[in-house]
Amino acid sequence: MVGIALGIGAWGLVTGVAMVKSGIGLGLALMMSLMVFAGSAQLAALPLIAGGAPIWVVWATALCVNLRFVIFSAQWRPYFAHLPRGRRALLAYFTADLNYVLFMRRFPEPRPSPDQQPYFWGGVVVNAGSWHLMSITGILLGHRIPPEWGLAFAGTVALLGMTYSMLSDRATWLPAVLAGAAAVAAYALPLKLNMLVAIAAAVAMGMVIDHSRPLRERLAGTRNGSRVTS
Repeated sequence: MVGIALGIGAWGLVTGVAMVKSGIGLGLALMMSLMVFAGSAQLAALPLIAGGAPIWVVWATALCVNLRFVIFSAQWRPYFAHLPRGRRALLAYFTADLNYVLFMRRFPEPRPSPDQQPYFWGGVVVNAGSWHLMSITGILLGHRIPPEWGLAFAGTVALLGMTYSMLSDRATWLPAVLAGAAAVAAYALPLKLNMLVAIAAAVAMGMVIDHSRPLRERLAGTRNGSRVTS
């Protein structure tokens, strides 16, 4: 998470600057940064709040953008379902995209083990710490940072670089390429629903790859057995 934290911090800084430059007050920006803890939802809701949109529109937009966490938590359930409800609620608050990716890479078997919670919280400390530190920095210094610095572009490039480093085989490349294509194809959907489409496409491709792997292994074993027999 240490290398990934650089990109997380860049996005946190971008989000903090965006909040104060959208016109909301300092106190509200700090409260939103600490309570929402979801950069994409914050960036989607900010123009609606600044424009005086009805609160249900703001809530619906944030809900649509964050629907991907339903998929993440469903994948996490086999690991943490045995924990008390309060503990699971605390885990849910700190759930993040890249924490999910690294956790699933570290624990591919969907069953609980004693070292999973320490691994989860270790990643959370780095992820949440870098996010909140840089987001609050952006809020406090937002009006002093000129737009010519291009922080949004820098944050995007940092996240793309981190994502690229995680693509190691066909099981990661194919879902990533499909998600990117789906996000672009569904870009015209309202409320940033193209993000949900991209995530659903990537998860579906991942499930297809996971289910086809045992079949390929059985076929390979059958062919090897046939060669030995002959």
